[in-house]
Amino acid sequence: MLKAGDVAPDFTVRDHTGRTHRLSDYQGKTVVLWFYPKADTPG
Repeated sequence: MLKAGDVAPDFTVRDHTGRTHRLSDYQGKTVVLWFYPKADTPG
């Protein structure tokens, strides 16, 4: 479990369009991850 101030490990995710993103691609930028359950979406 990460604590506030910990460095996040690099990881890869796919967005809602299927495009792949790596955390390291956004180095030096602020990143906000929003997880939303698919069961509560129309898609």
